[in-house]
Amino acid sequence: MRMDGRRVWFRVFAGLLVALLCADRARGLSVQDMVTMGGTGENTLWGLGFVVGLQGSGDSADSLPLARQLAGLLEKGGSPVPDLLELTGGKNIARVMVTCTLPREGARKGEQFDVHVQAWHNAKSLRGGRLFITPLQGPIAGQGVFAFAEGPVVLEGDVLTTGIVRRGAQVTWDFRMNVIDRGGMMTLVVKPEYAGWTTAKLLANTINQDRQGLREDVEEIARAMDSKSVRVRIPEAELGNPANFIGNILSIQLDPSLLTLPARVIVNERTGSIVVTGDVEISPTVISHRDLVVTTITPPILATPDNPRIERSNVTAVDTVDDERGAARLEDLLEAMKALDVPVADRIAILSQMHAIGHLHAEFIIE
Repeated sequence: MRMDGRRVWFRVFAGLLVALLCADRARGLSVQDMVTMGGTGENTLWGLGFVVGLQGSGDSADSLPLARQLAGLLEKGGSPVPDLLELTGGKNIARVMVTCTLPREGARKGEQFDVHVQAWHNAKSLRGGRLFITPLQGPIAGQGVFAFAEGPVVLEGDVLTTGIVRRGAQVTWDFRMNVIDRGGMMTLVVKPEYAGWTTAKLLANTINQDRQGLREDVEEIARAMDSKSVRVRIPEAELGNPANFIGNILSIQLDPSLLTLPARVIVNERTGSIVVTGDVEISPTVISHRDLVVTTITPPILATPDNPRIERSNVTAVDTVDDERGAARLEDLLEAMKALDVPVADRIAILSQMHAIGHLHAEFIIE
């Protein structure tokens, strides 16, 4: 059987169109990538507990605070101790602070999370110990017990008095986040790396256009409130079961090319990361930090046989961009420091000083 040529070309064209649409969607940015839900956030539970089974590295034998706390624990368990001196003879127990961070989306009864423990008194090491059953309460007094923690302690790094219990905390009841207020509104909080009036307005317009489709008489449901938040009204028909509506809103795709993000430099001293948004520029300057010297030259010097460009291990030059301002790109400076094996902590210190004198043309954020 022969197939008409036009049908073949139509099928090929349709296949290519679908492939292009799928590729474009894959490269897109969803609302969920750019926002978090208002009313959500990490919550830290805490409690005071005991690590038992230590080999002589626990709290000192004459620790009366530890003895009193042990006596209280034994009394709750139905085994009262008449004399505290009976509990001051060993060093195999350590009093510890126990903390657990719940995810910003909340937690459900029975879920398990890691807990961190830290010696409270004068224990020398928690190696080989086991956290005894410890109730964990909320950060505010009177909130009640949200979880119980228990399990073997694994030391963190070279520090002997802090450790972690993997999946040691079990949630005792649902910890839900209220993302919808009584008026049927939810708030989308723009992530710091995207925050700005233009982004908030783009999000609101995109949500409204997705809702309206080809109909112009559909009421707008999203509104930019400030540079970091967009309020969305949930239709009355969706309030009974809002999960589907919220999921649809968060899955809306945006074209990243429409974003006009401000220039930002975001550093995290704890993780040693440096994130640069936009095409950040720096003013002509000379940087001297320990054995490092970096110079921005205006205009850049062209290498000649008589005057070649020489790169040294502790001195380098960063070319300026080809305009009247004579500015250089921060990206080139970071590459230069990377080539010279400048430690990340020193890079962050240099950027901080450049920002302080106004030579870093971007918002500088330290997380």
